[in-house]
Amino acid sequence: MRVPRISRTRYAAVGVVLATAGALALPAGTAVAAPVADSTTGPLMSYVVNTKANHGQVQKVEKAITGLGGTVVQSYEQVGVIVARSNDTKFAEKLRLAKGVDSVGASRTKGIQASDQGKAEVATESATTAAAPGEDPDEAYQWDMRQIGADKAHKISLGSRNVTVGVLDSGIDATHEDLAANVDASQSVSCIDGRTNTDWKAWQPTTSDHGTHVAGTIAAAKNGKGIVGVAPNVKLAAVKVVDDGGFIYPENAVCGFVWAGEHGFKVTNNSYFVDPWMFNCKTDKDQAAISDAVRKAVAFSQRKGVLNVAAAGNENIDLAHKTVDVASPDDTTPGTRPVTNDCLSLPTELPGVVAVSAVGSDGVKSYYSSYGKGVVSVTAPGGDRRFQFPNTPDKDGRIRSTIPGGKYGYMQGTSMATPHVAGVAALLASTFPWASPDELTEMLTSHAESVPCPTGEFNPGGAGTWKATCEGGADDNGFYGAGLVNAEKAVQWWR
Repeated sequence: MRVPRISRTRYAAVGVVLATAGALALPAGTAVAAPVADSTTGPLMSYVVNTKANHGQVQKVEKAITGLGGTVVQSYEQVGVIVARSNDTKFAEKLRLAKGVDSVGASRTKGIQASDQGKAEVATESATTAAAPGEDPDEAYQWDMRQIGADKAHKISLGSRNVTVGVLDSGIDATHEDLAANVDASQSVSCIDGRTNTDWKAWQPTTSDHGTHVAGTIAAAKNGKGIVGVAPNVKLAAVKVVDDGGFIYPENAVCGFVWAGEHGFKVTNNSYFVDPWMFNCKTDKDQAAISDAVRKAVAFSQRKGVLNVAAAGNENIDLAHKTVDVASPDDTTPGTRPVTNDCLSLPTELPGVVAVSAVGSDGVKSYYSSYGKGVVSVTAPGGDRRFQFPNTPDKDGRIRSTIPGGKYGYMQGTSMATPHVAGVAALLASTFPWASPDELTEMLTSHAESVPCPTGEFNPGGAGTWKATCEGGADDNGFYGAGLVNAEKAVQWWR
């Protein structure tokens, strides 16, 4: 998705124009059917190419790509995904005929441009206050931490330095007073354009507050300054997947999940959906290839011991009963198209991913939060500034956290709910270091506090704009999944 998704304002894209491809001679061993028509030069496009996850097959497909005049940007042999570029409008059609190619898909619907920036939504800034004894200054505003029992958890444990949470987002301000001690530069990276760049500046935030805000909720230090995160002693790794226009293209996500698996992360936070399609349908060749690539990368990270946590979305959509998509593609001109449950939001609906809905300060579904029986795993505070108002000094129903420049601000969304769950997962991983991703998920859900469906109609504001139907019982329903995550139980090793 283009972050942040509450208003679907833009979150990012970068690239350079390459020279026009030359001759289309194919390497030996590459089988191609009768030539498709002469190549037609168009805008430079990016593609994800899927093959078998081994060196030999990847090399063969790389040769097929270059033989068609394309460019290999980066190959991920671990998962059999190659990121490629071409300005031949028939590139995908031709490459699909090559031996060893399982699928090919354009990863966006517009060409790569030298400069492609958009204005990202920023947090509403707020000033810090004096601290109560034993608290960080802004804990009085953190109704969200009290809602999940984080304040009680911190009396037992702040988390382990052996646990790293990867924040796949717009970068983290590593100089922030509440984050500097916990951001591990050696594990941080930029994945923009689907290739790794470990230069410090590359993974710092540029046009968006989003990643820094998310990071603070997970692990802002308990240091007498500002706020405190759910797991204030764990490490954070910035994995920048959001480009300067606000987009998270498939190749960026693939890079991020592979990086997480290769670098020993215990948890990743994914407060986005993969652009440009809100839902990727297997009946479309491009979208099927995108789904294959991201699925393989997520599965790789899981095999390496990573638990991936992802946002359900801010469109108030029932993900268990999809019918229409009116927001895709979001990098050009969105249209209206029918969709089914076979069309997936990535990475949220992939196997093994913990999907998170949002509640406000009253513990009720936030008006914007998407939902779905069998899709949502758990819920967590994401804020609701319209209908739910906390008993805090400023009565602001959003989530207060860190933003770049050493500041603090408010945001709301399932993007804000997800890091609460990632933080609780980090506490669990600290308490139970032997636990696998599946075991961490089981503990997350079994420790969650049951939240039943609302009695009567859910229709905040009464106008029908945010009307939604909850399906299921108290222990497993479409609005809240297994329930509200519990940080206090996560640190109780004797459970």
